[in-house]
Amino acid sequence: MYIAMNRFRVQKGSEESFENVWKNRDSSLAEMKGFREFHLLRGPVNEEEGYTLFASHAVWESHEDFVAWTKSENFRAAHKNAGNNKPLYIGHPQFEGFSVVEGA
Repeated sequence: MYIAMNRFRVQKGSEESFENVWKNRDSSLAEMKGFREFHLLRGPVNEEEGYTLFASHAVWESHEDFVAWTKSENFRAAHKNAGNNKPLYIGHPQFEGFSVVEGA
């Protein structure tokens, strides 16, 4: 199993708009081989730096299935308007990928 996560530092006050982008996106993840589940997570507010931490969390059968998703037409279609949302967050999303060592 492989878990793909992106961390987003969302500008304070833009949380609802950021969440709506995800809730209203045209996702085709469920059509992809090896896809298991997806979650958008809201984390703590960093008052000092003026952002709320969010993370996207996708679970895949394997790293190979995830890589196939990133090279697919579905991936390109899902991310085609991503640049329009840059004003909602600070900096670039930070990707983190994990191979599962133990699970229940």
